[in-house]
Amino acid sequence: MAEYTLHCFAQSGNAYKPALMLALCAADWAPRFVDFFNGATRTPEYRALNVMGEVPVLEHQGQRLSQSGVILDYLAETLGRFGWQSEDERREILRWMLFDNHKFTGYTATYRYLRNFVTAADPAVLAMFRGRAESAWKVLDAHLAGREWIVARRPTIADFSLAGYVFWPEEIGVDWQDYPNIRDWSARIAALPGWQHPYQLMPGHPLPAKT
Repeated sequence: MAEYTLHCFAQSGNAYKPALMLALCAADWAPRFVDFFNGATRTPEYRALNVMGEVPVLEHQGQRLSQSGVILDYLAETLGRFGWQSEDERREILRWMLFDNHKFTGYTATYRYLRNFVTAADPAVLAMFRGRAESAWKVLDAHLAGREWIVARRPTIADFSLAGYVFWPEEIGVDWQDYPNIRDWSARIAALPGWQHPYQLMPGHPLPAKT
């Protein structure tokens, strides 16, 4: 039995964040498929696992953790990699992870979901989320000007948090050439030993054809 179990599914960028961390650390881990699109997170069994009804959930040595940022923070401590080297760094990592969860992932993930997985999404709602996502992309692109990584001169969990959704440009409908610093940064992440695309790393892709 694997040391770490991650409840996840292939289309979840939030689950990809800890899955990527586990893969890059060559941790002893196993994914456990959550059939999100058929309502698994709404079942009493899953709500007993995570009252928030969300993915991901990490199980390790009797602990059960939810929320990707909390899981990344925990993994940085338990695996001893991609964390902070000072309290100033820890606060800066937290700052960017909060920005990610509230803005970068928050808007990008919602826009992608509406664009790809909702039938007849309201065009006005799509336009609103597109505009907010673009604003967040501009913030990150500007921050990455002249630097390789988000916080330090090395990758940290801040990078993995913000990278949760960047590897689906076609599904988002973005050309990262328009955001060259994000383009180059995501290429550096993809060049790290052990990197895999979310559709390779987690179960549940491709989705069954609709009948």
